[in-house]
Amino acid sequence: MHSDLTLVITARLLLAAVLGGIIGLERELRRKPAGLRTNMFICIGSALFTLLSEEVARRFGDPSPTRIASNLIPGIGFIGAGAIIRERGSVVGLTTAATVFVIASVGMAVGAGLYVTAVFAGLLILVALTALGWFEDRFGLKTRPVTFRLTTGKEPDVLAQASKILREMKVTMNHIQIQHAGNELVVEFDAVVSHTQEHEVLSRLSKLDVVSEVLPFEGLRE
Repeated sequence: MHSDLTLVITARLLLAAVLGGIIGLERELRRKPAGLRTNMFICIGSALFTLLSEEVARRFGDPSPTRIASNLIPGIGFIGAGAIIRERGSVVGLTTAATVFVIASVGMAVGAGLYVTAVFAGLLILVALTALGWFEDRFGLKTRPVTFRLTTGKEPDVLAQASKILREMKVTMNHIQIQHAGNELVVEFDAVVSHTQEHEVLSRLSKLDVVSEVLPFEGLRE
């Protein structure tokens, strides 16, 4: 019995897995929603659908060999939309959604046998993600909402001191909450900061007699 799994198909699917995995690993290391497995599966799936388009058209005489592959775009758009989140009037996850979209095209290129194009595109995406990501972090171009928590038992004016620090850094405090936990005072507030600003705020707060933490931002609080 003749097997439909040829060496060429195997090589294409493996290459799609490797390229999708490399991009996915970069996303995973940055703790993005669409990580290693997501990007790998999207790339493999896109390659397989492209292969199926060609094979189905050949077997059944379909005059449009791109019929199946063309339906990839709406499907990938649906997955990408799931990575976009709206937080406090701002939109996050656009880069992840765009990565999902573009890695699908890499998978299609592999499925179509355009190996050099696929490898070049994959490397270009990786360079863009890592180099531009570093540039954004280095120069504070990208900000995100986070929640700072300060816990102290000896600094009754911790809110005033923290407010002064953030005011000097031109960072706005939002949705301030003050609670008592036993003999300790817990102060929480939200702020939109860059990666560099986040570390600077923590560094300056650590000089006070408080325990400072950064928590994931969970949206507007009552």
